[in-house]
Amino acid sequence: MDVKEVLWVFLISAAPIGELRAGIPIGIHEYHLPWAVVLPVSLLGNLVIVPFLVIFLERSLRLLSKIGWLAKVFQWIFQRTKRQGRIIERYHRVGLALFVAIPLPGTGAWTGSLAASLFGIGSKDAIIAIVCGVLMAAIIVSILTLLGWVGAAVAASCFIILSALAMRKP
Repeated sequence: MDVKEVLWVFLISAAPIGELRAGIPIGIHEYHLPWAVVLPVSLLGNLVIVPFLVIFLERSLRLLSKIGWLAKVFQWIFQRTKRQGRIIERYHRVGLALFVAIPLPGTGAWTGSLAASLFGIGSKDAIIAIVCGVLMAAIIVSILTLLGWVGAAVAASCFIILSALAMRKP
């Protein structure tokens, strides 16, 4: 087992776009690491940043959003997160955990931390909810990854169904 590959899985899982949704499949399929190594490394990578995000993300974004062109970028991010966060708005902490658990683009610990701030969920509750959501996402992504093509078909089907449901007018 190459330590460099394990480190890459950790870093990919900590990154804002891929998180463990990318770290787990890359670790298992690209680096051929055992799932028993990939799962804890991905979890650690994804979770190590959560307390810092919850505590400092809102303050940092508030300061950065005062810079001309960044204000427009952050406004778009905030509006998108608010739209996606209907489940959080309705169910608060449980909704935040479920939002983070759904292994789709635009959900996860980073977006969940931003959503917790936007929906006024306190730091302690947000951290607990996000950790629970990341644990659920890790289980879902691991199972789908280990199922190979069957897992990919299941994930694609769920994505299509959820997308169709999201596009429906209430």
